Amino acid sequence: MAFKTVVFYGSYRRDRNGIRAARFLLNQLAQRGHTTVFADALEYDFGLLDRMYKEYEPGQAPAKMEELAEHIRTADGFVVVTGEYNHSIQPGLSNLMDHFLEEYYFRPAGIVSYSVGGFGGVRAAVHLRVMLGEMGMPTISSMFAISKITETLDAEGSPQDPALVKRLDSFLDELEWYEEALQRQRQQKGKPF
Repeated sequence: MAFKTVVFYGSYRRDRNGIRAARFLLNQLAQRGHTTVFADALEYDFGLLDRMYKEYEPGQAPAKMEELAEHIRTADGFVVVTGEYNHSIQPGLSNLMDHFLEEYYFRPAGIVSYSVGGFGGVRAAVHLRVMLGEMGMPTISSMFAISKITETLDAEGSPQDPALVKRLDSFLDELEWYEEALQRQRQQKGKPF
């Protein structure tokens, strides 16, 4: 089954280490046959949240916001890549995702966290799970943490240890299970409310 998966990434920093994780994910999803969209906060720079997408009259939202809204509405699921800033998620990621709400409903999300240290950003992942649930995205039970990202993935996102791909495979198997199940429910039964 073919899936459309949006990968969100929110770092604005000059030396973005997490771009390695995003590239790794995009590559692995493409190898599994997913149509992917990279929602990079630098590319979709809407500025600090002033008006949500839903607060614009139809056809009046900025073109890049309309483009991303359409990708979100037509996605089967999401992977959200987060670094850990002060034990929480990146402000750029939160700001990017907060521009939308109903567009996410009833589509699953997987969480990928990373850090240059040994914990792999898991504290941020725990915060992100709460946020995504509030935004209408059930999160899969597995989280994928990447420790020591600058040693684990090269600048192009290629893993330095083949075991990382195997570990990611089981994470993506779970995501696809939810993508298929929720896609079928949306097609057959529509929204539950």
